[in-house]
Amino acid sequence: MASVEAQANNPLHGDFKKKGRRSVISVTTIAKEKILETMQAEGGKDMALRLSIAGRGPFGFHYSLGLVPQDDRKPDDSVVDLDDLLVLIDAESAPKLKDSTLDFTEDDHRGGFKVDNPNPLWTEPVAQAVQDVIDKKINPGIAAHGGFVVLLDVKDSTAYVQFGGGCQGCRMVDTTLKDGVEATILEEIPEIKQVLDTTDHAEGNNPYYRG
Repeated sequence: MASVEAQANNPLHGDFKKKGRRSVISVTTIAKEKILETMQAEGGKDMALRLSIAGRGPFGFHYSLGLVPQDDRKPDDSVVDLDDLLVLIDAESAPKLKDSTLDFTEDDHRGGFKVDNPNPLWTEPVAQAVQDVIDKKINPGIAAHGGFVVLLDVKDSTAYVQFGGGCQGCRMVDTTLKDGVEATILEEIPEIKQVLDTTDHAEGNNPYYRG
């Protein structure tokens, strides 16, 4: 989502009900309207919007949005109060959503919520370095086969990755991992000693390689 869209839709900052600090996120006028419309359509009273980060993908964070009872609020939640709308954000997601904007965009074909998030995928330098290698040197190469690699985590000296798209279920994935992905990461990031593939390839359906 382009930041100009967020500016055009007039972000609402609201009050941050936690030690008087600035709200974690802004919510655009149109996004708030769509949320309230959904609440009304579902007949929900005393409902809140829960926003969290569900994971990471090749294009950024994955988000989870859902309506929950207001009493679903946890003691360590960050709460953005927009008068007739409360937004609940769990403690783990809150730092990764700092200064973000929740927006709603639509065109002739579809509409949906989007989060304009200025935060990096990783705050740990080694993990961010691995992510940069994946983005700049690995994914552009395997994109020709409709595939991509996602960095799930970095623990100690091991990078945990997952293959998606055309790479999931591919019978040549071991070669791709060893000769391509792992070799590139190990060469570029000396702190990493091992790359592990966590993909369930039995669930894949690869359009390029068939047995």
